[in-house]
Amino acid sequence: MPPRISISPQLAARCCKASIDLSARPSLVQLFAALSVPTARLQTRSASILASLSDNPDAYQKRIRVGRGPSSGKGKTSGRGHKGQKQHGKVRPWFQGGQTPLIFQKGRLGFDNLRALDMSEVNLDKLQEWIDAGRIDPTKPITPKELVLSNLVGTIKDGIKLLGRGADALKQPIDIVVSRASAAAIDGVEKAGGKIVTRYYTKQAIKRLVEGKSINTDLPLPTGAQHVEPVLEKARQKGFFYRLPDPTSRWDMEYYRDPAHRGYLSHLLQPGESPSLYFKVPPAKVARDSEKKKKVKQEDIKLWEKL
Repeated sequence: MPPRISISPQLAARCCKASIDLSARPSLVQLFAALSVPTARLQTRSASILASLSDNPDAYQKRIRVGRGPSSGKGKTSGRGHKGQKQHGKVRPWFQGGQTPLIFQKGRLGFDNLRALDMSEVNLDKLQEWIDAGRIDPTKPITPKELVLSNLVGTIKDGIKLLGRGADALKQPIDIVVSRASAAAIDGVEKAGGKIVTRYYTKQAIKRLVEGKSINTDLPLPTGAQHVEPVLEKARQKGFFYRLPDPTSRWDMEYYRDPAHRGYLSHLLQPGESPSLYFKVPPAKVARDSEKKKKVKQEDIKLWEKL
């Protein structure tokens, strides 16, 4: 639809007067000039704006034109060199000249573990920064819920692993519970007078902790008929909460049974018992180790202490 032109009453009177006055016989140019909108109302635009349009610097790369003479640097052979398969045709990137491919000679090295857990990593120096900023209270137990709510851990993954970078930066003792911890991190926390426990978590368990649907505990679910009634009574008083899962695979069970990892199942080991579910420590070796420890203690007694 063509745009409408607003005509003022004065302009309409001039048009009508010009059309009625037959004696004057105005020309066609005069009639169109009477209908034209005054130029003072039009917006003036400089044509130099269109002439100065340009793209951002380095917004695009200039196309290299090959085979256009020697002065371009890409003339004659167009940058392909002289003779051979690379000049005359195309060589696929995996072609090895006709030899038996190395993948057939040597085979594939390693594999991609599609079942590997994806852990969120937290370093001790970053944890100390959060404590200094007041985002984490070191006087209370630090659980995955506190780490997620303080945004020290972003996306919730299969667990949280504590690493030992900046172990010397830890200023105060902390009580922390994580999925896994490196030896340096355990040493750094305990040197500062703190306590660290590793506990089995899943992605769903951490989500329920953050949402308040579970209560964090470093104790496994009690087993046995004698524990059924106390657990039910506690659930009736405090309401229903999802319990935290316990490990079911052999690797996870052995990890959390190991005192070196500060696992929450390490209290289940008997004296001299191995964390492994398969390998047993021979009783004779246990007795020999205990005798060695006694001998070392006896040798520690100084000569002047005997006098």
